[in-house]
Amino acid sequence: MKSSESLKTSDAVEYESGNFDVIVVGAGHAGSEASLAAARMGNKTLLVTMNLEMVAFMPCNPSVGGPAKGIVVREIDALGGEMGHNIDKTYVQMRMLNTGKGPAVRALRAQADKHAYHRQMKLTIEKQPNLTLRQGRVEKLIVEDGACKGVVTNTGACYHAKTVVLTVGTAARGKIIIGELQYESGPNNSMSAVKLSENLEELGFDLERFKTGTPPRVNGNTINFDETEIQPGDEEVHHFSFDTPDSNYIAVTDQLACWLTYTNETTHKIIRDNLDRAPMFSGVIKGVGPRYCPSIEDKIVRFSDKPRHQVFLEPEGRDTDEYYLDGISTSMPEEVQKKIVRSIKGLENAEMMRPGYAIEYDVVAPYQLHPTLETKIIKNLYTAGQTNGTSGYEEAAGQGLIAGINAGLRALGKEPLVLGRSDAYIGVMIDDLVTKGTQEPYRLLTSRAEYRLILRHDNADMRLMEMGHRVGLVSDERLEKMHEKKSRVADEIARLRAIKFKPSDEEINKFIEANGDNHLKDAITAADFIKRPYVDYKKLMQFVPAPEEELDRHVIEQVEIQLKYDGYIKKEEQKVDRMKRMEAKRIPENIDYNDIDGLATEGRQKLEKIRPETLAQASRISGVNPADLAILSVYIRQGKFSKKNR
Repeated sequence: MKSSESLKTSDAVEYESGNFDVIVVGAGHAGSEASLAAARMGNKTLLVTMNLEMVAFMPCNPSVGGPAKGIVVREIDALGGEMGHNIDKTYVQMRMLNTGKGPAVRALRAQADKHAYHRQMKLTIEKQPNLTLRQGRVEKLIVEDGACKGVVTNTGACYHAKTVVLTVGTAARGKIIIGELQYESGPNNSMSAVKLSENLEELGFDLERFKTGTPPRVNGNTINFDETEIQPGDEEVHHFSFDTPDSNYIAVTDQLACWLTYTNETTHKIIRDNLDRAPMFSGVIKGVGPRYCPSIEDKIVRFSDKPRHQVFLEPEGRDTDEYYLDGISTSMPEEVQKKIVRSIKGLENAEMMRPGYAIEYDVVAPYQLHPTLETKIIKNLYTAGQTNGTSGYEEAAGQGLIAGINAGLRALGKEPLVLGRSDAYIGVMIDDLVTKGTQEPYRLLTSRAEYRLILRHDNADMRLMEMGHRVGLVSDERLEKMHEKKSRVADEIARLRAIKFKPSDEEINKFIEANGDNHLKDAITAADFIKRPYVDYKKLMQFVPAPEEELDRHVIEQVEIQLKYDGYIKKEEQKVDRMKRMEAKRIPENIDYNDIDGLATEGRQKLEKIRPETLAQASRISGVNPADLAILSVYIRQGKFSKKNR
């Protein structure tokens, strides 16, 4: 440990406060997952956060899931994380999105009771063995010989650990902006973490400045819902966790509805007339905002041809009448926000309970991270969540889980877990961050995943549970249940491949004709017949014997998807095999790119900055061209590196 002088805070005398295996700083969605994972793996874990009332809090949209994000929640659950369990216990509405599209883009979304979600997660953490939850503001790291050994809080408490995970989110030197008003703060008027950012800069980290924001909230009793369109939940049963029984699903009549309305020309005129007071355009906001979740003033400027924009009225919980106005995130002055709200149909008499705001915060530039989320600058230090430049609770939780797993594995002296792009959307996200970096708050989209037909929400358990079991987060019983499901799917597919329909089958031909198709000319298996767009498993069962043992809906879903998309899935699997061969080609850790003749200047600079670990990762770096990859591959294969470094 460094001298006591180097560890002094400006406010308190330091004292030794305990030893742990893993310390997690920040208890948002990333920190909650990280700490639970580390503790469940058998590590003595400390979770320290500035405010216990902000554990897994939702300062922005009170929802979980959506396109790509819903798949991440399923992946978290399959790996042994908590988010899926927690939202299944605390949602007020559940809907499957994109049901008219293919299975690769279907996405589950739940409206959360934000206060119940926080309370349930906090209770889960409090009851978790090996996990200590403590309130405190971490102001600096204890670093010795290039490795993180612990943290120091503002009260002088010195906690030591084998590994540390930082998940400080938008509190990192956070600044709230509402019109001309600016003040130091974390989200939802919580404390800002200023000194920790300063300490990271002192340690050599490159910090960037990002911005995000929220819309106003209004009193639901003052909304005229008759002037809006109802958006109910689904009658069909859905869950995020593979463990949640169907009996726990809330009937749609007991779910809370969301509502839809729109901005109009009056709304847009109010905004245009006050752009000189909009921090986004007056130069007050310096941080880069999220492209895929722009403020309403940004929408009006960028999409000036649009006559209206959607505004979803979303309940914040069962025990409050507060509504979140999704679609009009803003940092306009409060009096302008009131005019904006009351210009919208159904909100003419709405009482604003909280104004919207923008928040600027520090981000650790993610090129400074390994795919394990350990920092390259300081060993045994991991970062996750908005600290790494992402947006969204789901992205944060996914990173937090991986950072917590890897911090826990390091503390246990075990090999790390790295998810590839073909393993999970979480793997796509982390690879994007550490390989490509991000110039704005990163949001997961299905289009970011080149293997999205493999990375579906319905098969996350079959993709990831074995990994979760290997690291100690998935029980033997849970794994066996997944294997049983997998076996039943395989058996039913084999059965359908053995059943044949003949051209002479009148019943089949009548069905085909009724659907506007031509009669059978050749024999066809039931497995091939189901590939026709007008055939599903239920209809197929009219023409084949039922299986000996009744199949549940999850098995049937897998059978239908795997058969209907069989050819496409096989093509993606072939691409994955080629990519994995490149992933197996490791790049020596201490390679000097200046010694490699023939590399383009941009390629050399990017390779030196990001220092990819495999040729596959190098191939995904913007600015590294195929010629650079070929030269690098030959250089490594010829052993020039090893000869120069003997």
